[in-house]
Amino acid sequence: MILRPWDRVLPRSIADFGCFLLVAIFVPVTYIFQITVVLPELFAIGGFCYTVLWLASLFIVFNISSNMLAAMLVDTTIRMELLKPPSEPVKLGRWRSCHDCQTLVPPRSWHCEVCNVCVLKRDHHCRFIGCCIGHHNYRYFLFFLVYMIIGSLAALITHSVYLWYLHVDVYWQLSSLYTVVAPALSLTLKPSWESFYLVIYELNLLGFGISSLLLIFHWPIVSIGSVSRERNSRKYDRGLRGNLEMVLGHRMHLTWLSPFVRSELPHDGVNWEVTSASSTKEE
Repeated sequence: MILRPWDRVLPRSIADFGCFLLVAIFVPVTYIFQITVVLPELFAIGGFCYTVLWLASLFIVFNISSNMLAAMLVDTTIRMELLKPPSEPVKLGRWRSCHDCQTLVPPRSWHCEVCNVCVLKRDHHCRFIGCCIGHHNYRYFLFFLVYMIIGSLAALITHSVYLWYLHVDVYWQLSSLYTVVAPALSLTLKPSWESFYLVIYELNLLGFGISSLLLIFHWPIVSIGSVSRERNSRKYDRGLRGNLEMVLGHRMHLTWLSPFVRSELPHDGVNWEVTSASSTKEE
């Protein structure tokens, strides 16, 4: 695993920085609200249920933050090491020249205008993480989405009980709808803790919805060993287990625990060859 230098880790555009800042603030604020405001009203502090939910929340927040950070730090560009084109004519024929990078790049590598570099097995540029998702950091992006979905859903359930059941007399009003529709304006004109709690609730709705849609979009692509640019192709399909191993590594059954679990990928992301199964189907 090779890490990016710090000057290439931070978001490079205003849109990237805004999306990254939203997640970086939203996740810890939701956790604090959950632990200090919501759970104490649902369960006795220090009790079994409170302790279990507190530990589960801590585990989820840890995985959201650390997988996000890992996706940002792990270098998956052609700059990660000195790439030498293969000497075999067949393999060399799959390489192509990148006008922007002024070099030969491997198959399945594409240039990103934001990152200004070619990325190995590039899937897309993620605004929320602020970098490209490719061969070496796809695992962290996937688990970032998974834990964002789990965390947002869990928060929505407990927050719904807090807002619409325990404090229905406060929140079941027309002003609450106004806050949900225009949260920034509502907080500016009428700043209050009640409005702030509604904004957190709305951010969880958005977090759950966006993360779910992204996972629904990316899962079929991952399951056939493809990337977004090749989503209708099965040229590199190695079967479901082989495709997941190509993303999660040899110890993929443990990778859900933490991004710090070492799981070597079975491919270097450079010299790709079409699978025999896909070649047979195309013929």
